[in-house]
Amino acid sequence: MSRPTPIRDTSAQDAPRQARGQVPVLRRWLWPAVGGVAVLAVAGWVVAAWSDGARSYDASRLRIAEVTRGDLVRDLSAEGRVIAANSPTLYAIAAGTVTLKVVAGDRVEAGQVLAEIDSPELRSRLVQEESTLASLQAEADRATLDARIARAEARKLLDQAQIDRTAAERDLQRYQRAFDAGVVAQVELAKAEDTLKKTDIGLASAREDAGLQGQGAGLDARNRHLLADRQRAVVGEARRQVEALTLRAPFDGQVGQVQVAQHTNVAANAPVLGVVDLSVFEVEIRVPESFARDLAIGIPAEIRSGSEIYAAEVSAVSPEVVNGEVSARVRFSDGQPPGLRQNQRLTARIVLDTRPDVVMVERGPFLDQLGGRHAYVVQGGAAVRRPIQAGVSSLGAVEIVSGLEPGERVVVAGSELFDNAERIRLSGE
Repeated sequence: MSRPTPIRDTSAQDAPRQARGQVPVLRRWLWPAVGGVAVLAVAGWVVAAWSDGARSYDASRLRIAEVTRGDLVRDLSAEGRVIAANSPTLYAIAAGTVTLKVVAGDRVEAGQVLAEIDSPELRSRLVQEESTLASLQAEADRATLDARIARAEARKLLDQAQIDRTAAERDLQRYQRAFDAGVVAQVELAKAEDTLKKTDIGLASAREDAGLQGQGAGLDARNRHLLADRQRAVVGEARRQVEALTLRAPFDGQVGQVQVAQHTNVAANAPVLGVVDLSVFEVEIRVPESFARDLAIGIPAEIRSGSEIYAAEVSAVSPEVVNGEVSARVRFSDGQPPGLRQNQRLTARIVLDTRPDVVMVERGPFLDQLGGRHAYVVQGGAAVRRPIQAGVSSLGAVEIVSGLEPGERVVVAGSELFDNAERIRLSGE
């Protein structure tokens, strides 16, 4: 008889378990601790982000420069065009027909005839004025002659009165001797004395009339001569205008633009042509308005032509600002490059000032955006707004009087994005 197979139970699968209150403390608080640490990390990141600013900007969008110490050269460089320092335009003195003797581009010498204007009206006026002058001159000469005649007549009367007085004086002396000898009566002597007194009065009157006649004749002659001189000045002006109908070159140079056609009528004071002095050139430049107060006539400059540098100086500064720029002219000091042409482009550099051993930083838009009183300094991945005091500036750098130290880094471009925030977080820094 076979033995029955024993039935297996689940005792082999059972494992002893500890009571609920006996679970290890470390295992029970592990996951909550990990979660708490994560929450704290997130909170710390948020706090750090809040402390670094409400906004964040990519540092690659900004231009950041380092504060340095060195010599600040205040200069400005500008591209200008070559212009003739002396390039007058000749005008028509009166209306008439123009006959050109040259064309644009011709080289001319001083005094050479460039054009002639035929003005019959002006030439006729000269003839009339010359005729009037001849008439007035004749009247002045006649007045001079009349003055001489009047003076001669007055002198004749004066001489006659002098002779009468001398004769009366001799008669008185003769009657006095005769009276002393008892030959003539007392009454005859008295008559002789009266005659002498009468001739004295006549002599004095003749002398005064001679002086008045001379003065009157002189005044009339002088007035006539003044009228003639006035007319002579009118004739001289008319003659000058007639001579100005012939346009001549004021100096050795070249004919510039001709503004009228051959044998055409032009109005009075209309431009005819220009003459360019090829021996003296200047460079006209335009500089920013901020440098206008520093520009002055006589400031040294340099002009670059190709690989050569030529000494120059500022010769003129415009008194007005146009579109934020000031026009200035720079003149060569020693010698100018050969072969210069009108409107040729050259580069001019003007040295305004040199300040040794100053704290400076690259010049940028932050000066205008923040008024030169604040700057954003890069510190630990953030840009912090800091008050500064800016000094003088050049085209490439600006002096920092206070607020920044060498080695610090400043946002020189792009700070307009910060909207005057006190602190901005920078990513990628």
